Amino acid sequence: MFLRFLPLALASALLFVPASPSVAAPAGADPGAEAEHEGVYSAFEEAGKAYREAIAQAAAGDRRGGRRAAQRALERMLDAVDACARATGCDRERLMARFDALMGGGVRVAGEEQGREETVEAMPAEAGSPVLAAFPEAGSTLTQLNGRDLRELIVHNEAVRAAMAEWLTTLRPQLINAHEQYQYLRFLMWPEYERAGLPEALLFAIMARESGGRVHAISPAGAAGLMQFMPATGRRFGLGWAEGFDTRFDPQLAARASVQYLNERFAELGHDLELALAAYNGGEGRVGRLARQHPGKGFWDRNVYDALPKETRDYVPYILAAAWLFLHPEDYGLEFPRVNGAATLLALRQPASINQLTICLGNGGTRYGWFRALRNLNPRWLPEAELPAGTELRVPVDVVPLYERHCLEGERATQALALVQARKPGPPPALAGAASGLRPSQRYTVRAGDTLSAIARRHGCDVAAVARANGLRAPYALRPGQHLRLDGCRA
Repeated sequence: MFLRFLPLALASALLFVPASPSVAAPAGADPGAEAEHEGVYSAFEEAGKAYREAIAQAAAGDRRGGRRAAQRALERMLDAVDACARATGCDRERLMARFDALMGGGVRVAGEEQGREETVEAMPAEAGSPVLAAFPEAGSTLTQLNGRDLRELIVHNEAVRAAMAEWLTTLRPQLINAHEQYQYLRFLMWPEYERAGLPEALLFAIMARESGGRVHAISPAGAAGLMQFMPATGRRFGLGWAEGFDTRFDPQLAARASVQYLNERFAELGHDLELALAAYNGGEGRVGRLARQHPGKGFWDRNVYDALPKETRDYVPYILAAAWLFLHPEDYGLEFPRVNGAATLLALRQPASINQLTICLGNGGTRYGWFRALRNLNPRWLPEAELPAGTELRVPVDVVPLYERHCLEGERATQALALVQARKPGPPPALAGAASGLRPSQRYTVRAGDTLSAIARRHGCDVAAVARANGLRAPYALRPGQHLRLDGCRA
């Protein structure tokens, strides 16, 4: 069994590497592979040099030019790490260590070729954090939020108190479940907010309200992911389709995009927290126009507040209330579950699906089992898709001994396999249309945010049958505009 832990220092670098199975280099590999790897390493080093130069440029006073250059350099580093992830035998950890050193400003890393240590040039002290230098709006936010305790910025008016009451009553299960799932995802998401100086309570509150901690949440309007980005907005901040996967479902990338979106709103709206949150929900155009029409007026001013949709008027208090409860749960008799959020990579020793693993793992000390944590940590895979042996899944560390004990052999393993292979009986094909309202075939055009399981659920189809009818293989990647045959689905 191949098993290795994710070093904490790599959490930040992993934001550049979408989760994908790694494959050991086979014997007799292409002799040209080593030269290809060296090309990737060189491209990354050149991008890293450009990044350091951009930081120095920003520190020297050319903040706009430095920011743009830094963004371009970061994109080049991303391309290099992505190329390494796809290349058999490429040393991805080497690039991650280099990235950690760049972000740390002077962290020492092993020099592979010379067998010595080398020091990445430290960023000038007056420049501050590399991320803040590259994105100066984050620096302003740092002063606005971290310079003043977030608790000082949350207004305790009637609207916020009413929202708090809802979180503690009808929405209490959603809040607690969101907190539990956030603990499993924290190592992926929190570094993004921490670097930008944004409070963790704000990250949690947005996630709790937007998705309830479900990575694959999709709104009727087409917003998707933990942070619920619409397709067009997501594309502005680097989210979208990449290698058959909608990266709005990637927790790290979604957290990073939300940081960039909020920083953009802070810069536009005078670092007003409530107006930035209103724009997150109600649209930056509408909120921007109101801010220009009523300069100096905040969200709670009736000229602004009354002009916003009811959903947005409710949304801002919900976020502020959830953030406050995140910081003060004990004051309200609120007990969040204790969760071990450490993660590791587990290589499957035999084929299995996430559904099958959920069944054989059992509860294992959790309240509701491991389905949501496994689904959230592995957003590329559909839960019913059988994954081949050797596939690496990101899992909570507490899952590993349960997998060894219950999922490889024995009664629990046999039972789980039998259950996921069970199929509900259906009417004979000849009677499908007449007896149950099913039609032999329908056509469906894929929309942004669609997943195969969601389409099948809406139309009363079997996911596996739709996949077979359209020649799709797990993880069933779809693209907007694609036409699907929905054979045997309910009319």
